[in-house]
Amino acid sequence: MENRPAPPASQFPPSTGKSLAEVLNQASEPTQLVLTPGSTGFYKGENRYSFGVFTRSAKDQIADAQIALYAAKAPPKSALPKPSASGAKVGKGPLGRLSAELSNPAQGPYPAKVESLETEPAFRSKTTADDPDAALAIYTTKIDFPSNGEWRIGALIKDGDKMTATLLTSAVVGQFKDVPRVGQRPPDIHTPTPQSVGGDLSKLTTRIPPETMNKVDFHDVLGKKPIVLLFATPQFCESRVCGPVVDVAAQVQRDFGDKAEFIHMEIYNDNDPSKGVRPQVRAFHLPSEPWLFVIDRRGVIRTSIAGAFNVQELAEAVKAVTGG
Repeated sequence: MENRPAPPASQFPPSTGKSLAEVLNQASEPTQLVLTPGSTGFYKGENRYSFGVFTRSAKDQIADAQIALYAAKAPPKSALPKPSASGAKVGKGPLGRLSAELSNPAQGPYPAKVESLETEPAFRSKTTADDPDAALAIYTTKIDFPSNGEWRIGALIKDGDKMTATLLTSAVVGQFKDVPRVGQRPPDIHTPTPQSVGGDLSKLTTRIPPETMNKVDFHDVLGKKPIVLLFATPQFCESRVCGPVVDVAAQVQRDFGDKAEFIHMEIYNDNDPSKGVRPQVRAFHLPSEPWLFVIDRRGVIRTSIAGAFNVQELAEAVKAVTGG
């Protein structure tokens, strides 16, 4: 699977002077595809927004769609019209009754590029290879959110001369304010190592075979060396991307050698979802996973990614804190 550049914004309708409903209602019909957000933490300003694209059955991933996103601030609930007593739809077009909820001015288009999650064969784990649901690619774009609060996200999907539309889950900007951000110092946590678990690597990682991103304790290298800290659980991931991103990190670790310390932190106590999340996850206030932090040698976060990333994106982030 190959990386694909974002289609030109000129291929999609402009949003100037239009509500989100008016933009999306230019489509001929609702899409038959399912767009699943991969990002959860959003802040005022420009944000990386990732999502996957699947068939309606969610069995097959689509990696060649031409998609642009649009955003609009959600109106207050009190401003929405009451349901019609007759049961008639409010609004016309492919979105029907939802149009009233999308009445604020739209921003966009934000065309999305496709990023392959594939690695060299030597770094494709058995965990990923055996998982029929493991993601093969993600779509990413940048969206500017001028203010906190709920933002509705819509998409137009272009297929030749045909345009279809859908809505994604709302982005709630500023909701997870306690997650460490770029420019801040992360919590000074301890992370397990082979020595601390008596050499039983299955206690450190659910990846098969185990990777080697756990040689040092985060506490011992924070502020001394660049660090790549990845929270993910390949075996129990709910987002379909944890196995692939741990594979990605393992390959990039090989490429940078000892220029940075790579630390993979599992999510659940004793790698058992029934026992709750580990204290390290709680210390970072993470609402989802995977979540990546790239930290410079002064102990300051320089890159934070909620969701999936590919080899090129991680390599560029690590290069920025190691100098190459």
